[in-house]
Amino acid sequence: MHYLLHHSILIQAERQPDADAFRCGAQSITYGQLAQRMQQLACVLQEGGLQRGDRVGIFMSRRLETAIAIYGILAAGAIYVPINPSLPAAQVDFLLQDCGIRQLITHPSQQRKIEKIEARHANIVQFVGISLADSSRAALTWEEVAQYPARLPAWRVLEQDLAYILYTSGSTGKPKGVMHTHYSGLAYARLTAAVYALRPDDILGNYAPIFFDISTLGYFTAPLVGATTVLATDGHVMLPASLVQLIATERMTVWYSVPLALVQMLQSGVLETADWSALRWVLYGGEPFPIKHLRRLMQHLPHCRFSNVYGPTETNQCTYYHLPEPPPAEAAAIPIGQVWDNTEILIFNAEDQPVASGETGELLVRSATMMRGYWNNPARTDQSFYAHTYTDGITETYYRTGDLFSQDHEGLLWLQGRKDRQVKIRGFRLELDEVEAALLQYPQVAEAAAWVATKNDTEKDIYAAVRGVEEQDLVDIDCFLRTKLPAYAIPQKLHILPEFPRTPTGKIDRRALQQWHAQISA
Repeated sequence: MHYLLHHSILIQAERQPDADAFRCGAQSITYGQLAQRMQQLACVLQEGGLQRGDRVGIFMSRRLETAIAIYGILAAGAIYVPINPSLPAAQVDFLLQDCGIRQLITHPSQQRKIEKIEARHANIVQFVGISLADSSRAALTWEEVAQYPARLPAWRVLEQDLAYILYTSGSTGKPKGVMHTHYSGLAYARLTAAVYALRPDDILGNYAPIFFDISTLGYFTAPLVGATTVLATDGHVMLPASLVQLIATERMTVWYSVPLALVQMLQSGVLETADWSALRWVLYGGEPFPIKHLRRLMQHLPHCRFSNVYGPTETNQCTYYHLPEPPPAEAAAIPIGQVWDNTEILIFNAEDQPVASGETGELLVRSATMMRGYWNNPARTDQSFYAHTYTDGITETYYRTGDLFSQDHEGLLWLQGRKDRQVKIRGFRLELDEVEAALLQYPQVAEAAAWVATKNDTEKDIYAAVRGVEEQDLVDIDCFLRTKLPAYAIPQKLHILPEFPRTPTGKIDRRALQQWHAQISA
């Protein structure tokens, strides 16, 4: 019976043991090999003291071992917690402590960072994937893991048990851990497999790192149907021209990424000569796709289907829109589309009443793919869920997306913006308040305001203004921010203002700041 995420690997190992499950760079692993390696890792973790429901960290960038780590943790009956190795040390420390992580899976490429983590965290009892000299902690290399027996733990794991926790940005600098179960993860895999007609002969391109929710298409859906996932390396991601060649060389059939990755490949100058004839479906999400670039890409790939994908991390995905043709040049936006199966929505106004057709309100979602809640944060969980009682007395729980939507007379959904100040930068979600909170931690900053502006009609960047500092402080402030925020959250430019514009109530008028920035940038 197939009710846990790692069952997909075991099933495919029986059906097609020699078929490639994942490829990355010059490396590959078949379903048969992955089934063995994940059980060996599960054995290592269990012998290292793991108990059912423990959280195990994964601290590595894009590489083949991420698949072994994910499925080994799941097979052990534990919960995987991906950690971005490029985060500031303070944020890494918070995630490790918040989840009570005692076992950490990594790679030799992270040696120096792991040694510092070991020195700061005495509670981590086992490191997997690396050797540590002069350490009292257990540490095994990947070669040593491969010598262990392939054995699953004896305890039962249920579909409602937690499978993974993905951390998203928090408004006060405290990230939120989105908890997903085997049930919600597998429901997402089944729905995406059906909506995008995925097949065993498909080759999926995985652009996203494992701490980004759109990576689950390659890690969960592809194994469900027995397809192959090609993991783009960090080198490919940094060089769009090489990414173009990777898609051609690997004969990828399905691609899923943020629009920026596609725009960068479009502008690389090599797409026109690359052979993408095998590609049949392009999925994009995380942020709007600039119309002029979308038109150009669709015109260049007339044989491909294109889909606009929407869904916060808390629901995996919940809507899609299959573009019938390139949008007209004068189009202002693309519909978010329709709700997929096993999902129900409400669009409510500020008084939690339904809006009329065409009016704007907050989107609320109830779905099989919905999260259980936020890890170690019951107050935020309660705020994010809404209990709706129907006329028959039945009460159902919905997730408040915070996104503003309208629905037209044809039933298509249109995204109208954010209810709060949460934004997406290059596909990563963060709240502008987090940037301001970091700025205000700098001693001389009296006030701070952050906003988003679009550069070259393509890329969104963060800009900020501060009061109370001098021009010579800016370099120091930038260095300070890099200890507090991930790279994508660092303001592109920091303005010093003697006074901020104000609203009638005395608050900082951030809309006026955005308008001022647009004027001086024109």
